[in-house]
Amino acid sequence: MIIQKNISLKAYNTFGIDVKASRFVSIASLYELQQLLNAEKDFFLISGGSNLLLTRDIERLVVHIDIQGISIDREEENSVFLTVNAGENWHEFVLWCIAQNYGGLENLSLIPGNVGTSPIQNIGAYGVEVKDCITKVEALEIATNKLVSFSNEACNFGYRNSIFKNEVKGKYILTSVSFRLTTKNHQLTTSYGAIENELAVQKIKIPTLKNISDAIIRIRKSKLPDPKEIGNSGSFFKNPVISKMLFQRLQKENPSIPNYPVSETEIKVPAGWLVEQSGFKGKRFGDAGVHEKQALVLVNYGTASGTEVFQLAEKIQQTVFKKFEIALEIEVNVVAS
Repeated sequence: MIIQKNISLKAYNTFGIDVKASRFVSIASLYELQQLLNAEKDFFLISGGSNLLLTRDIERLVVHIDIQGISIDREEENSVFLTVNAGENWHEFVLWCIAQNYGGLENLSLIPGNVGTSPIQNIGAYGVEVKDCITKVEALEIATNKLVSFSNEACNFGYRNSIFKNEVKGKYILTSVSFRLTTKNHQLTTSYGAIENELAVQKIKIPTLKNISDAIIRIRKSKLPDPKEIGNSGSFFKNPVISKMLFQRLQKENPSIPNYPVSETEIKVPAGWLVEQSGFKGKRFGDAGVHEKQALVLVNYGTASGTEVFQLAEKIQQTVFKKFEIALEIEVNVVAS
C-alpha cells in the first residue's frame, strides 16, 4: 500500500476528465483498507469511476477500491449464493455468471463500473434491477473501522436509489456484495425495450442466458458510446416518474410520448426522449456534448472539463423543465466545487 502524490484521475473516471489527486492510494484487500482507516479518516473514494463527474482537483486522499475475488458460499436446489468483492468489474462478473449458467443478472450486461458501486444506485436496465438478486451488502463503517452487514431490506432500495445514497452516505465503504442467482428454471425478462426484436432478428425463439446477454450487448453497443473511445458515464439523468394528471396533459400536446405506468397514479417517462424533444440530441458545445444516438448520454469528446459537462447538464434541465414542467434529476454523482 503506497500513497502516491499529484496523480491524474483521467484513467479512473469513464468521462475521462483530467483532474488531479493530491494524494492517491489503491487498496487491494480488506486488511489494507482497515489499516488505512486507522490512519486516515478524510478521503475521497473511487471505484470503477463510471457514475462520476469530477469538476475539480481532489485535495484529499483519493482511495481507489480494487479488492478482487468471487466466492461461492452455498448452493440450493435451484439457487447459488455468491459473495463478490467490490473491486470486481461489473460486466466481467456478469459474463462469468452466464458462463456458469447462473441466471438473474444477464439483463445488466455491459453496464460500466464495479460490483461495489452497483447497490449504491441500484443499477438497472431492460426490466431488471440489481436489488432483485442482492441478498446482502457488506461495508466497513468509517467511524469504527468495523465490518457491517446490510440485508436487502436494510439497503432500502428504490429506483436508482439506496440507503447508501441517502441516510448513510459517506459513512461506509462497500467491500462486498452477495447475490442469490438461479441455476436452472431461469426467469428470463425479454419483453422490455428492444430485446424481443433483437432476438427475432437472430431467429432465437427459446433464448438462453447468453442469448439475452448477447442481445443486450448488441443493443447497448448500437446506442451507447464506448467510454474507452468517447468519455461518458452512461445514463446521465434518471427517467422521471410523473403524475398521471401531468402525463395526460403532456400527451395531448405530444401524442407519441413514450410511457411506462408505475402505478395507478404515476407514469415513468424516458428522460432521453425529453432531452431529444428539447433539441439537444447530437448537439456539441466545445468538447462537451449530447451523444448522437442516445440523448440520455452526455459525452466528453476529448478535452471537456467536468464543469463544462455539468453546465451543459444544467442547461438541459432548465430547457426540459420550461418545455415539459418536468425536473430532470441527475443520476451521476457530481463532485462540484
